[in-house]
Amino acid sequence: MSASPDALLDALDPEQRRVAEALRGPVRVLAGAGTGKTRAITHRIAYGVATGVYAPAEVLAVTFTTRAAGEMRQRLRGMGAGAVQARTFHSAALRQLRYFWPHVHGTELPTLTESKLGMLAQAARRHRLGADQALLRDLASEVEWAKVSNVHPDSYARVARSRGREVSNVDVETVGRVFGSYEEVKREQGRMDMEDVLLLTAGLLAEDERVAAHVRRQYKWFVVDEFQDVSPLQSALLDLWLGGRDEICVVGDPAQTIYSFAGADAAYLRGFPKKYANTTSVELVRNYRSTPQVVEAANRLLAGTSSHGVELRAQRPAGPAVTFQPQSDEVAEADAVAARIRQLHADGRAFGDIAVLFRINAQSETFEEAMTAAGVPYVVRGAARFFDRPEVREAVTRLRGAARSGEGEEFLETVHAILAGMGWTSTPPESRGQVRDRWESWQALIDQATQFAQAAGDAAPPDLGAFVDDLDRRAADQHAPVADGVTLATFHAAKGLEWDSVFLVGLQDGTLPITYALDSPAAIEEERRLLYVGVTRARRDLSLSWSAARQPGQRGSRKPSRFLDPLLPESARAVERPKASRGARMCRTCGRPLGSAAEKKVGRHEDCPAPYDEDLFARLREWRTATAKSLEKPAYVVFPDATLEAIAERRPVSRGDLLRVPGVGDAKLTAYGDEVLAIVAENP
Repeated sequence: MSASPDALLDALDPEQRRVAEALRGPVRVLAGAGTGKTRAITHRIAYGVATGVYAPAEVLAVTFTTRAAGEMRQRLRGMGAGAVQARTFHSAALRQLRYFWPHVHGTELPTLTESKLGMLAQAARRHRLGADQALLRDLASEVEWAKVSNVHPDSYARVARSRGREVSNVDVETVGRVFGSYEEVKREQGRMDMEDVLLLTAGLLAEDERVAAHVRRQYKWFVVDEFQDVSPLQSALLDLWLGGRDEICVVGDPAQTIYSFAGADAAYLRGFPKKYANTTSVELVRNYRSTPQVVEAANRLLAGTSSHGVELRAQRPAGPAVTFQPQSDEVAEADAVAARIRQLHADGRAFGDIAVLFRINAQSETFEEAMTAAGVPYVVRGAARFFDRPEVREAVTRLRGAARSGEGEEFLETVHAILAGMGWTSTPPESRGQVRDRWESWQALIDQATQFAQAAGDAAPPDLGAFVDDLDRRAADQHAPVADGVTLATFHAAKGLEWDSVFLVGLQDGTLPITYALDSPAAIEEERRLLYVGVTRARRDLSLSWSAARQPGQRGSRKPSRFLDPLLPESARAVERPKASRGARMCRTCGRPLGSAAEKKVGRHEDCPAPYDEDLFARLREWRTATAKSLEKPAYVVFPDATLEAIAERRPVSRGDLLRVPGVGDAKLTAYGDEVLAIVAENP
């Protein structure tokens, strides 16, 4: 049933109405989180159809997920514009490719492959590169990035080096060669991948004027949602669809750009008015999703940064204050979240209206365990549950085999050896992706074994078989079927979703921003935007938490994420440091003047905590004493206390991190770097 043009406009707020009425020419809509962008652009399309400006079959609405495309089609049908095409980029391109390819080439279209992994394995073998499933998945992600970024195998190494790309410690030249061989294997097998769908469609449009003319007659009006996520390849395909015309409306939010690592480039959204001189630009600022308290937190999070987008204006009634929950360790943090969720449920909140969001998949295990212990049903979105992950299943199988064969007299040493045989190291990998995720899973098992041993105590030495039984029990408990469950998800997996109550957890520096982002200002800003996406998922309740230590009993040395600085209440902010008089010595913790000689010697007040991990510092001093003795040198020649304190404070995870510590030069990095990094990794 068609809606009248006036009725379509009456359903919109003033800014949304401006979008709907801007039917001609280039249009850019900067739509903040929760501001009704889908409502605005579907009403625009329906209004154009209702007024006769658009013929439904001549409109192509493009988005990035099948879910979003389906939602768009459903809304358009309800407004009498069901004949409009709403598709993903790949779906629209594949439809054109299947139609035109046989006519142009006289052959069948190459077979679309569901996975790159098999062909990448063959390509890796051609270069004698041993690649397990984790490495193959990382290579697949890198090939996807290269192809959507229009990077050819021959130029991959040069471009990757200039952009700081890394794949699981494989050098860029080797990655480039494997990429080239992958393309050869694919051609030999008569296959194409998802990126080829866009590349081949763009090639047909660029090389055959008849194809281009046909497509341009078919589609005269374009709408592109989530335009901040457009890649160079998608932008090129859009230009070919348009063929020099400017009847395009793009919608996006630069503040929600969180896929730069996969090739997304918000510059196309920001620079749209420069490309199209007569652009009509509209900002959607009225947030209908969240309470004023949540909206204020979201605005303050990005204010004054390069990630700042539109200034949101809350439209909902006031709700509860945003809460900040520091915890002693990750177990305490998870238990506190589970307890709060039980209280929310007792007060009437459905479990399905609650989410716990974190930075990486490996963080889910602690929360899965806490939910199970508290009797809270849950679902893991966008990733396998902890005990379903391939590396965890294999590790448990190996541990079970060792227990049955009678191994494991030295419990922790056996667990370490078994996981080391799978690839675990005491030092985390510097690269991101599947290799890092797999290491995090193994490290979680190491941590669980350590806690199991501590619980056993001296009276009853830990038993490997009992540990495996404990893991089996945890797996069985956590895999019980659930219906109305709390969502556990990463920030990335949560984009586009919303819940009444949201818990953002693990918000400490080194996790968010994640360690490997710290060398790049652009990467740090993307991490900030990731937190913004998490904040704006909440309708009513928003809780932000972090933990000072990883495991119970460890000294807390972790700090809340730097991104929380503009959000934390005054009581949690750093004390303003007074100006020092000439020659005065200041406490390195609180910034106030030191008094006694003893305080000046250690650089802090007696009642102020050390700014570094004192347990790690003590371990480093023990190592330094032993090393100096073996070298027959004074201890300070190896490293002075100040350098060891800096190491204990910064906790470097790579040789590059260690080299940036004051007092560590190339010579000392070569002589002692690996040993120091191992000690840091062994003292989380």
